[in-house]
Amino acid sequence: MQSELSYKKVALVTSAAGGIGEAVARELAKEGMFVALIDKDVKGLDKIRDELHMDGCHAASYSLDICDRSAVEQTVKMIEQEVGPIEILVNVAGIMRIGTVDSLQDDDWDEAFAVNSTGVFNLSRAVSRRMIPREKGSIVTVGSNAANTPRMSLSAYAASKAAATMFMKCLGLELAKYNIRCNIVSPGSTETDMLRMLWKDESGKDEFIKGVPELYRVGIPLKKLATPTDIANTVLFLISDRSSHITMQNICVDGGATLGI
Repeated sequence: MQSELSYKKVALVTSAAGGIGEAVARELAKEGMFVALIDKDVKGLDKIRDELHMDGCHAASYSLDICDRSAVEQTVKMIEQEVGPIEILVNVAGIMRIGTVDSLQDDDWDEAFAVNSTGVFNLSRAVSRRMIPREKGSIVTVGSNAANTPRMSLSAYAASKAAATMFMKCLGLELAKYNIRCNIVSPGSTETDMLRMLWKDESGKDEFIKGVPELYRVGIPLKKLATPTDIANTVLFLISDRSSHITMQNICVDGGATLGI
């Protein structure tokens, strides 16, 4: 085990090879934490790890399929043995399956729940089991504003994110007596590859900002998309001492797109 004196805390971040997960990992590393980078994209993970090392930060990369319960348990155990006790878990990994309900394939539905819901369960259970005896820790899951507001052609995505949101609230209630806080950050339209999947062309960005009445999607009152760093900064707040009395909350970071619902 490495010396814990050289960094503040150990944080585990999923989907750290890009997008919101990468932004979260970089911000945590800049705060002086050791970041365990989790993703299936080995090449992308190693790139982020090497860049963090060049910046003088502490990080290690771990290839992992979060849907594999056995592998999740083994990886969490390995991180605690090699690095130290995990005090922060940020569940970022998510996939989007698009299509109206009548056109969705069985695999679309199953895969959305496997990653967006069950993956969150797998990591949260493995990590929280170790947090409980230590009676400290913070778990944040990146959800979606679609968990609260219906979206056309996003039923699998929205339902799986809604399941993860309620799971986190239940987990937070169970873990409160152990001084472990559980919260959700729910982004709206954010400049990531996942969002660009929904664009027909480069005008898609303006479409999301202005809204699409025929799809019952209002625009974004702040007139801009979120950046991955916007989401990461909210995660940082929720794992910090500044939010020490906040648990079981869902903070929506969508520029007002869901009108505060």
